[in-house]
Amino acid sequence: QVQLVESGGGSVQTGGSLRLSCVASEEPIGTYCMGWFRQVAGKEREGVARIWPDSSIKYYHESVKGRFTISRDNNENTLYLQMNSLIPEDTAMYYCALYGGGCPDGPMVWRKWRFWGQGTQVTVSS
Repeated sequence: QVQLVESGGGSVQTGGSLRLSCVASEEPIGTYCMGWFRQVAGKEREGVARIWPDSSIKYYHESVKGRFTISRDNNENTLYLQMNSLIPEDTAMYYCALYGGGCPDGPMVWRKWRFWGQGTQVTVSS
């Protein structure tokens, strides 16, 4: 069973940048859709970005388009999220997830994703 471990979260000021990493172990991720979600206490977990197994297609939530970039290195079994121009509304716990197959169409529904990391906190202050 795949294990996912996120890192790279922290506290930054508005306009700052962070790069999240997610290292997978126990199973190669090269044939799976991977994604990033975020959650604020008391709210539904929302999909931020997903990336096709061969990196050919990337999907972004409207609120992060032009600021966040998802990427992956299948040789290193690692998923990344480069976050630039951060704003306080980006404050959340960020989770790495593996879908369990090719990327689905439509919105990212967190309940349909199979494996999850423990999360890394991102805090953006004004």
